[in-house]
Amino acid sequence: MTCNTILNSADTDFSERFAALQSMKREQAADVHADVGAIIDAVRADGDDALVAYTKKFDRLDLTQTDMRVSAAEIQAAEAACAPETRAALENAAARIADYHARQKPEDSRFTDAVGVELGHRWTPVDAAGLYVPGGLANYPSSVLMNAIPARVAGVARVAMVVPAPDGVLNPLVLAAAKYAGVDEVFRIGGAQAIAALAYGTDTVAPVDVIVGPGNAYVAAAKKQVFGQVGIDMMAGPSEILVVADADNDPAWIAADLMSQAEHDDVAQAILICDNADFAEAVLAAVTALLNDLPRAEIARRSWENFGAVIIVENVMTHAADLVNALAPEHLELAVEDPEALAQHIRHAGAIFLGRYTPEAVGDYIAGPNHVLPTARAARYASGLSVLDFMKRSSLVRCDAASLAEIGPDAMRLADEEGLHAHGRAISIRLNQRPAGSDKNG
Repeated sequence: MTCNTILNSADTDFSERFAALQSMKREQAADVHADVGAIIDAVRADGDDALVAYTKKFDRLDLTQTDMRVSAAEIQAAEAACAPETRAALENAAARIADYHARQKPEDSRFTDAVGVELGHRWTPVDAAGLYVPGGLANYPSSVLMNAIPARVAGVARVAMVVPAPDGVLNPLVLAAAKYAGVDEVFRIGGAQAIAALAYGTDTVAPVDVIVGPGNAYVAAAKKQVFGQVGIDMMAGPSEILVVADADNDPAWIAADLMSQAEHDDVAQAILICDNADFAEAVLAAVTALLNDLPRAEIARRSWENFGAVIIVENVMTHAADLVNALAPEHLELAVEDPEALAQHIRHAGAIFLGRYTPEAVGDYIAGPNHVLPTARAARYASGLSVLDFMKRSSLVRCDAASLAEIGPDAMRLADEEGLHAHGRAISIRLNQRPAGSDKNG
């Protein structure tokens, strides 16, 4: 089986075909803006009653205010229902994710400049964060860990999770992950109505300051519409991987890496850049063999046939970096002899996996860095989810009379030029009427 696109940088039409690959549209966003707006308005107006009505309509679940929140006993029972080995794996992943993100916490800073003005900044967490998790039998405990743990590490006092329960079904692993991630509240609600509840609050669901987590078109549209009332993480698109590999790799390894993202979604994208045509053919053959064995083979096959690509260049160490930077992939594997040397030339990638023994899949679950990453070339300007998404920075300025006298006159002049005379007066009144001892007291 072949992929959608095979390019060779030596071909005369390479630039044109690469540009087409770069601009390839992989999904048509459903026009749900009006429907989502109506749902948000209903939740703002009717609160819990709207949540109950929408849950019955979309999830076929009769809900009341009292059982909207998942109880501690339910979470404990869900944890007990998970296999011990799986619980241990979740706890190990949670610990590694927490350790990595703890190293992201920024430090406050204070200094005094040459004229005596004290300057600095201070970091503080948001008060509350909301996490959306796809529900039902969908099994995404890793998403719970990756979204909730950075909030906890940041010092967020309250982390609330919403997860739909179609026909009353909640995945035990998702609830167990919520416990290990330190989630404070779990609500069995989903869709745009859950996003609205997190943003504006109801009698049962207190509002939050930041909403993160993946969802369908309705969830994405709802996050976009409530942005400004709350902060959001990013508008994520279909998953993608770009593997740069030399011919010394096992083709089966590279095929597995490509399919690890293709199996996510039939609009996911997997791209290989290599410098050996025979190796490229071997990888294509290995993909065909793998697709005869994968449980999600049909999804991966559609992704590979419609959006997959192989790009052959003269030398991956000297010719791959520019192509990588142009594509700005979500996940980048550098399966080459000297990945560190190649990585020095990479400017745009959500996450970089260095060396032949670092498959992207370890980053999805256990390595530690966040797997919530920018897609659709957004790595040109955006970063993956981090502790900083749950924190904000306040600037600090302190003048005493002497330092204000040093910098104040220039501020007054600029205020006068802008026609903002009260600004200038706020400074001049202090310079002209300094109380005794003011030189020492800021």
